[in-house]
Amino acid sequence: MTNSVMFDPTAELNPVEKQILPRLESLSGATIGLLDISKPRGKEFLDEVEKHLLKMGASVNRYMKPTFARVAPQELNQKISVECDAVIEGLAD
Repeated sequence: MTNSVMFDPTAELNPVEKQILPRLESLSGATIGLLDISKPRGKEFLDEVEKHLLKMGASVNRYMKPTFARVAPQELNQKISVECDAVIEGLAD
C-alpha cells in the first residue's frame, strides 16, 4: 500500500499534517454519516447516496452544518466521529 497525502484546502501557510485512516473493508454493517453542508440541492444528492448505501447494507446517520460558509462546529465533528465509521460530505449547487 502506498502512502497517501491529504491536502487541507484552507489557506493556511503551515497546514497541519493529518493521518488518513484505513478504508473500511466493507460497507455492510458499517455506519456511514452523511453531512449536508447546507448548500442548495445537497439534500437531494445525499438522499440518492443514502439509497445506495442502504442497498449495500450500511446504516446511515444524517447531519447538517448550520451554514456552508464556515467549517462544521467542533461539537458536530466530534458527534460524527463517535457515531460513524465513515462520513460522506455532500457538496451541491
